[in-house]
Amino acid sequence: MILLDTHIWIWWVQGSKKLSKKHEQIIIENEDDGLIVSVISCWEIAKLVEYNRLELPLDTKSWFDEALNYPGIILLPLTPEIALESTQLPGNFHKDPADQIIVATSRIYNIPILTVDHKILKYEFVQKV
Repeated sequence: MILLDTHIWIWWVQGSKKLSKKHEQIIIENEDDGLIVSVISCWEIAKLVEYNRLELPLDTKSWFDEALNYPGIILLPLTPEIALESTQLPGNFHKDPADQIIVATSRIYNIPILTVDHKILKYEFVQKV
């Protein structure tokens, strides 16, 4: 079971060349165990579309309908436990709320994150794939 960072999920669904072969293989290998997506990724994608920083091939609702039905996808809600953890991350993690919630989700569920985000990759208090 792995947690997909928002950009990884987008790249996978979009078939983007930004998704490395290694990351694609990791996703395929974890489909049966579960590909976790935090609900904050849905919010983040909707905001990127709203601000014209992301263009989807479908309207946002249709894209979510399709993307959430990909093999292995499990959408996790934002729970009070995750919200609290996101405000109490050890060390010096940056201030992006979506990243804080994704990292907190990883920590609460004890699952590694698949990401290329350098800030998350450098953060020593979370598992990475």
